Amino acid sequence: MTKRRPPGMSNQEWVESQIKLAQNQGEFDDLPGAGKPLKLAEEHDPDWWVKDFLRREDVETEALLPSAMQLRKEKQQVHEKVRGMRRESEVREYLADLNKRIRLAIRDTTGPVVPTGPVNEDAVVAQWRMDRPSRTPVPQPAEASTPRKKSFWQRLFS
Repeated sequence: MTKRRPPGMSNQEWVESQIKLAQNQGEFDDLPGAGKPLKLAEEHDPDWWVKDFLRREDVETEALLPSAMQLRKEKQQVHEKVRGMRRESEVREYLADLNKRIRLAIRDTTGPVVPTGPVNEDAVVAQWRMDRPSRTPVPQPAEASTPRKKSFWQRLFS
Protein backbone atom coordinates (compact mmCIF):
# COMPACT_ATOMS: atom_id res chain seq x y z
CA MET A 1 0.00 0.00 0.00
CA THR A 2 1.30 3.46 -0.86
CA LYS A 3 2.04 6.02 1.77
CA ARG A 4 -0.40 8.80 2.37
CA ARG A 5 0.38 12.32 1.29
CA PRO A 6 1.61 14.34 4.23
CA PRO A 7 -0.59 17.27 5.19
CA GLY A 8 0.49 20.61 3.80
CA MET A 9 2.17 19.08 0.72
CA SER A 10 0.60 19.67 -2.70
CA ASN A 11 -0.36 16.74 -4.91
CA GLN A 12 2.26 17.66 -7.49
CA GLU A 13 5.05 17.80 -4.91
CA TRP A 14 3.94 14.45 -3.47
CA VAL A 15 3.91 12.77 -6.91
CA GLU A 16 7.33 14.21 -7.77
CA SER A 17 8.80 12.93 -4.50
CA GLN A 18 7.34 9.44 -5.13
CA ILE A 19 8.83 9.39 -8.66
CA LYS A 20 12.28 10.44 -7.37
CA LEU A 21 12.14 7.77 -4.68
CA ALA A 22 11.28 5.10 -7.26
CA GLN A 23 14.09 6.30 -9.55
CA ASN A 24 16.60 6.12 -6.71
CA GLN A 25 15.48 2.56 -5.92
CA GLY A 26 15.93 1.59 -9.62
CA GLU A 27 12.32 0.62 -10.29
CA PHE A 28 12.38 2.33 -13.71
CA ASP A 29 15.53 0.56 -14.93
CA ASP A 30 15.28 -1.96 -17.78
CA LEU A 31 11.72 -1.12 -18.73
CA PRO A 32 10.58 -2.12 -22.24
CA GLY A 33 10.98 0.77 -24.68
CA ALA A 34 13.65 2.47 -22.57
CA GLY A 35 15.44 5.18 -24.54
CA LYS A 36 12.82 5.26 -27.30
CA PRO A 37 10.63 8.31 -27.94
CA LEU A 38 7.13 8.32 -26.53
CA LYS A 39 4.29 7.91 -29.02
CA LEU A 40 1.99 10.70 -28.09
CA ALA A 41 -1.59 10.66 -29.29
CA GLU A 42 -2.05 12.52 -32.55
CA GLU A 43 -4.46 15.37 -32.88
CA HIS A 44 -8.04 14.15 -33.03
CA ASP A 45 -9.14 13.57 -36.61
CA PRO A 46 -12.92 13.27 -37.05
CA ASP A 47 -12.43 11.49 -40.40
CA TRP A 48 -10.08 8.81 -39.09
CA TRP A 49 -12.52 6.03 -39.94
CA VAL A 50 -12.81 7.18 -43.59
CA LYS A 51 -9.04 7.32 -44.01
CA ASP A 52 -8.68 3.93 -42.35
CA PHE A 53 -11.33 2.44 -44.66
CA LEU A 54 -9.67 3.87 -47.78
CA ARG A 55 -6.28 2.50 -46.74
CA ARG A 56 -7.65 -0.90 -45.63
CA GLU A 57 -9.85 -1.49 -48.69
CA ASP A 58 -7.27 0.01 -51.09
CA VAL A 59 -9.82 2.39 -52.62
CA GLU A 60 -8.47 4.54 -55.42
CA THR A 61 -8.53 8.10 -54.12
CA GLU A 62 -9.12 9.56 -57.59
CA ALA A 63 -12.66 8.18 -57.35
CA LEU A 64 -13.31 10.67 -54.56
CA LEU A 65 -12.50 13.74 -56.68
CA PRO A 66 -15.27 15.93 -58.09
CA SER A 67 -16.23 14.95 -61.64
CA ALA A 68 -14.70 18.10 -63.17
CA MET A 69 -11.31 17.26 -61.69
CA GLN A 70 -11.62 13.62 -62.74
CA LEU A 71 -12.26 14.75 -66.32
CA ARG A 72 -9.26 17.05 -66.23
CA LYS A 73 -7.02 14.18 -65.06
CA GLU A 74 -8.50 11.88 -67.71
CA LYS A 75 -7.83 14.51 -70.38
CA GLN A 76 -4.19 14.74 -69.26
CA GLN A 77 -3.82 10.96 -69.55
CA VAL A 78 -5.69 10.56 -72.85
CA HIS A 79 -2.56 9.63 -74.86
CA GLU A 80 -1.67 6.81 -72.47
CA LYS A 81 -5.25 5.56 -72.54
CA VAL A 82 -5.62 5.46 -76.34
CA ARG A 83 -2.18 3.89 -76.81
CA GLY A 84 -3.60 0.47 -75.90
CA MET A 85 -6.57 0.70 -78.28
CA ARG A 86 -6.40 -1.33 -81.47
CA ARG A 87 -8.77 0.37 -83.90
CA GLU A 88 -9.22 3.98 -84.94
CA SER A 89 -12.98 3.69 -84.54
CA GLU A 90 -12.45 2.63 -80.93
CA VAL A 91 -10.21 5.68 -80.32
CA ARG A 92 -12.70 8.06 -81.93
CA GLU A 93 -15.58 6.57 -79.95
CA TYR A 94 -13.67 7.03 -76.68
CA LEU A 95 -12.72 10.62 -77.54
CA ALA A 96 -16.31 11.48 -78.53
CA ASP A 97 -17.55 10.11 -75.20
CA LEU A 98 -14.88 12.06 -73.29
CA ASN A 99 -15.78 15.29 -75.11
CA LYS A 100 -19.46 14.70 -74.36
CA ARG A 101 -18.72 14.27 -70.65
CA ILE A 102 -16.52 17.40 -70.67
CA ARG A 103 -19.29 19.47 -72.29
CA LEU A 104 -21.78 18.22 -69.68
CA ALA A 105 -19.36 19.18 -66.89
CA ILE A 106 -18.92 22.66 -68.38
CA ARG A 107 -22.69 23.19 -68.30
CA ASP A 108 -22.99 21.79 -64.76
CA THR A 109 -22.88 24.63 -62.23
CA THR A 110 -22.73 22.51 -59.07
CA GLY A 111 -19.30 21.82 -57.66
CA PRO A 112 -15.93 23.37 -58.34
CA VAL A 113 -15.20 25.19 -61.57
CA VAL A 114 -12.22 23.48 -63.17
CA PRO A 115 -11.44 24.86 -66.63
CA THR A 116 -11.30 21.89 -68.98
CA GLY A 117 -11.83 22.23 -72.70
CA PRO A 118 -12.76 19.48 -75.15
CA VAL A 119 -10.09 17.22 -76.62
CA ASN A 120 -8.94 17.77 -80.21
CA GLU A 121 -9.91 14.39 -81.64
CA ASP A 122 -7.97 14.70 -84.89
CA ALA A 123 -4.72 15.58 -83.10
CA VAL A 124 -5.06 12.66 -80.69
CA VAL A 125 -5.89 10.24 -83.54
CA ALA A 126 -2.87 11.51 -85.53
CA GLN A 127 -0.62 10.96 -82.50
CA TRP A 128 -2.17 7.52 -81.99
CA ARG A 129 -1.35 6.60 -85.60
CA MET A 130 2.25 7.75 -85.20
CA ASP A 131 2.69 5.79 -81.96
CA ARG A 132 1.40 2.53 -83.43
CA PRO A 133 3.97 0.10 -84.78
CA SER A 134 3.85 -0.21 -88.53
CA ARG A 135 2.05 -3.32 -89.66
CA THR A 136 3.87 -5.46 -92.15
CA PRO A 137 1.59 -7.48 -94.37
CA VAL A 138 1.69 -11.16 -93.63
CA PRO A 139 2.52 -13.08 -96.81
CA GLN A 140 -0.32 -15.33 -97.87
CA PRO A 141 0.60 -18.86 -98.82
CA ALA A 142 0.32 -19.47 -102.54
CA GLU A 143 -2.69 -21.49 -103.62
CA ALA A 144 -1.75 -24.91 -104.79
CA SER A 145 -2.87 -25.72 -108.29
CA THR A 146 -4.36 -29.00 -107.13
CA PRO A 147 -8.05 -28.75 -106.35
CA ARG A 148 -9.11 -29.30 -102.76
CA LYS A 149 -10.42 -32.71 -101.95
CA LYS A 150 -14.17 -32.77 -101.36
CA SER A 151 -15.36 -33.79 -97.95
CA PHE A 152 -17.23 -36.99 -97.39
CA TRP A 153 -20.57 -35.19 -97.22
CA GLN A 154 -19.91 -33.21 -100.39
CA ARG A 155 -19.03 -36.39 -102.28
CA LEU A 156 -22.07 -38.20 -100.84
CA PHE A 157 -24.62 -35.58 -101.90
CA SER A 158 -23.14 -34.42 -105.19
